Amino acid sequence: MTGMIMISACLLGVNCAYHGDHNLDEKLLAGLDSKELVPICPEQLGGLATPRGRARLVGGDGEAFWRGEAKVVTIEGIDVSEQYRRGGLEALKLARFYGCDRAILKANSPSCGCGRIFNEEISGLIPGDGTTAALFKQNGIAVSTEEDTDSP
Repeated sequence: MTGMIMISACLLGVNCAYHGDHNLDEKLLAGLDSKELVPICPEQLGGLATPRGRARLVGGDGEAFWRGEAKVVTIEGIDVSEQYRRGGLEALKLARFYGCDRAILKANSPSCGCGRIFNEEISGLIPGDGTTAALFKQNGIAVSTEEDTDSP
């Protein structure tokens, strides 16, 4: 089962984004037409509802999160770190089960962002990876986003 690609389900049109909608990327999908995809939503895998409060990493990025130095908090102030931890670990289990060595995840997300993540405090992007993206990288899974021109 090699060659499968893990992908954020919201990019496929699944209504699992925090706002209850999706982030369908038809251009990305056209380039992935012949690929075998495994859709995931780490937030849902971790037990969070859809829609849900927008969240952000506090105290660092995904790497810092897995070291226990950062947490994930909604804009309402609710700590959802445990759900993000559980969701990342469940997504990793699926990646291993399906033999995925690559993932295309939603850009800027506190879970899926790769290279930069949105920060509510500055209303802008900061360097770093989201929690699931960082975990995937730590486990040898190459991560890119729909914004990377070479994703497919």
